[in-house]
Amino acid sequence: MTLELKIPPMAVALITAACMWLAARAVPGIEVSFPGHDVVTGTVAVSGGFIALLGVVAFSRAGTTVNPMKPGSSSSLVVTGIYSVTRNPMYLGVLLVLLAWAIYLANVLTVLFLPAFVWYMNRYQIEPEERALTSLFGTEFTAYAARVRRWI
Repeated sequence: MTLELKIPPMAVALITAACMWLAARAVPGIEVSFPGHDVVTGTVAVSGGFIALLGVVAFSRAGTTVNPMKPGSSSSLVVTGIYSVTRNPMYLGVLLVLLAWAIYLANVLTVLFLPAFVWYMNRYQIEPEERALTSLFGTEFTAYAARVRRWI
């Protein structure tokens, strides 16, 4: 499909965040607040940033590309550290930051954008990446994919 790997993941995240904000403003009557709102928001956001950073550091240490638009230029398959828990820590981190944004906006409608983000990323980013990694690393990648989940 022509949309595969055409929109950088951070652009997808920013578009999703903007849509969440617009939805919260368009339907303000379904807001939810709870004690510790700011602490939960901060904790989830920092956790997401940390998980994403662990992924970037692991790629950097392995000397492979972090450019999500060119998975075919990967020079090594990283399967240790955070990558032994999730195959996509950078995307998982972004998802957690979007969850923190939804919590911050305190509008039930914003949560609906999270599964849409996951669906989009699976279909148009992760699946093409996985095809490229299978082509590059063959059974090493398929064995890794069989033992480590895509998200968590």
